[in-house]
Amino acid sequence: MSKDYQIDQEKALQRYRNMQSNGFGKNFERFVEMGCDFYKRKGLADISRIDESFRVIKLKQGGKFEGQFTRNANPDFEGTLKGGKSICFECKYTSKDRIRQSVVTDYQAEVLDRKFELGGISGILCGIQERYFFIPWPVWKGMENKFNKKSVSADDLEKYEVYFNNGIRFLDGYFWKYLSPSTSSHLNEVIGSNY
Repeated sequence: MSKDYQIDQEKALQRYRNMQSNGFGKNFERFVEMGCDFYKRKGLADISRIDESFRVIKLKQGGKFEGQFTRNANPDFEGTLKGGKSICFECKYTSKDRIRQSVVTDYQAEVLDRKFELGGISGILCGIQERYFFIPWPVWKGMENKFNKKSVSADDLEKYEVYFNNGIRFLDGYFWKYLSPSTSSHLNEVIGSNY
């Protein structure tokens, strides 16, 4: 087998892995949106995905275009919960067995800090393979102190695990009094008494 063929195979395999990971990430975001829709239907929250701002540089055929982002990306979702409290969170997914703290950009961290300091709920909603977690921002920000490392596994985050049922149910702990306490009261600990 030629060296060029081996390199081409490695590149093709990496492209396949990247496409697969991108697909998992898009499904994860759909599951988050399904959770947001669930809370909206129940009258408990109005949470929306925040589109990244960009400008079109060149129009192409078939509805395609070249574009450029016009500012740093905000966290993915923002909204308001029943009672008026705001929420802001970033979504991250990995098909690997660990997620790194550095997947959140400095700018996203600044926004999450501000929202938390103003009294809102802020955090990271992440997926690690087939498990989902809502990590309060102070825990994510202090990951190295809390876990003694800058990347965590699903087992490390077990306390913050949330479940899939009509979408990723990341706020069941906050809304435990409105939802079935038998399935969601343990999540109150995840959100915490500060909220």
